[in-house]
Amino acid sequence: MTAQSTERTPERGMRLAELLALPVAFDLETSNRALQLGRTKGFDLAKRGDYPVRVIRVGHTYRVTRADLLRALGIDPNNDGAGSSHPTPSENTPAH
Repeated sequence: MTAQSTERTPERGMRLAELLALPVAFDLETSNRALQLGRTKGFDLAKRGDYPVRVIRVGHTYRVTRADLLRALGIDPNNDGAGSSHPTPSENTPAH
């Protein structure tokens, strides 16, 4: 196992590999786990509009996107988990 696959957000959180493997959108309970929020607290924050990540209401359910969650956790959404980050557009542009 690599060091990255064992990194966790503290306590009840998720490993980096788990976060990067999340589908594009998922339920609030999965987001609560990653953010270390209890079920009741997470749903209460979402209902009040105070959830720490943008929440999408679909019928009677709440959904969160992977990109929004990763940004909230300070993880580059383009991270591939291999320890290298993708170059930014400015790094791809040749100097004149």
